[in-house]
Amino acid sequence: MEKMAAVISEVTGVKAETIDRPITEDTDILFFGSAVYMAGVDSKVKAYIASMDGSKVKNVVCFSSAAILPSSYVQVRELLEKQQVKVDKREFHCRGQFKILHRGRPNKSDLELLRKFVEEIIP
Repeated sequence: MEKMAAVISEVTGVKAETIDRPITEDTDILFFGSAVYMAGVDSKVKAYIASMDGSKVKNVVCFSSAAILPSSYVQVRELLEKQQVKVDKREFHCRGQFKILHRGRPNKSDLELLRKFVEEIIP
């Protein structure tokens, strides 16, 4: 996630933050990253979303990586919508490394595709 967040930060000019920092300001677009572990979203991500104030975030754009599953979008979208947070239909997903599976992912090519994705979203 760190490599992906760094690319988004570079394109948007906004510092990437971890889920340890709650959203306290009105946010037009939140790029929200998550990975799939054991076929589910991490419990810390779930807790962060549950604490999110839907009135502070206008739109969430999801990005994710996973070794096997296609993405975490559906699971994350359902959690965000429970908090009355609008979730963009567009998402970015690429393979992620897990032990020896997909070694080096996300790679340079994945990150370039992410860069193009973010550039299409940012007005």
